[in-house]
Amino acid sequence: MTTSSARTTVFDIDGTLCFDGKTIDSRIIAAIETCERAGHQLVFASARPVRDLLPVLDGAFPTATLIGGNGSLVSVDGQVRARAAFEAGDLGKLLVEADRFRAGYLADGPWDYAYTGPADHPILDRVDQGCLARQVDLADLPAVVKFLVVDATDMAALAEAGRVLGMTVNHHLDEAIIDFAPGTTNKWEALTSLGIDQYNAFGNDINDLDLLRNARHSVRVGTHPGLDTIARVTVAPDPSAVAAEISRLAAATASA
Repeated sequence: MTTSSARTTVFDIDGTLCFDGKTIDSRIIAAIETCERAGHQLVFASARPVRDLLPVLDGAFPTATLIGGNGSLVSVDGQVRARAAFEAGDLGKLLVEADRFRAGYLADGPWDYAYTGPADHPILDRVDQGCLARQVDLADLPAVVKFLVVDATDMAALAEAGRVLGMTVNHHLDEAIIDFAPGTTNKWEALTSLGIDQYNAFGNDINDLDLLRNARHSVRVGTHPGLDTIARVTVAPDPSAVAAEISRLAAATASA
């Protein structure tokens, strides 16, 4: 069972700890290990499904809690479960909109996935790096926990259509992708569902907004303008800078 305290620290992955889409710098790993030794409970919270978190962590921090799919998946003690999925009717409506805008997409189930986008899209470099899952037809997924549009004739209009349908929508303009999640699902909502409401957090993107807003100590990695008034501390998107800030947090905890 997870516990809630100021010694719980939550880390986003891509753009926060991982800068090449595949690995975490050894300096960051060492700093997080220092946090763990100082008594921090570790949580890794990502837009990636749990399946795609595991290769990036590469066996490090096996007791950490994992939140995947922007909150739709959780893994506690190695047990992965879907905690939010699209209702069949809602997914059908989203697919109608996706078809209207001729969208290519990556749909994640609790473990396997479906993909209809371009064969050379950069997102594929981050999908199933560990060869742990299967690519299947959308109809063969037992549930859809995340729907990522990778191309469409009008991305902005499709994003707005998802909002009108009542979905959580993150339109990443820098990557030209739209991330749809069922209902109000996000990382912070998943964290609170685990009983964690006192924590520190590191993040870099708009999908970390509520996570950072509700943290006792919040660190923005990079300069995303949507987080200008949210994070207490901002550090450069550089492994040495991120590692130094993590180490500072561990040292502050140790001296408290």
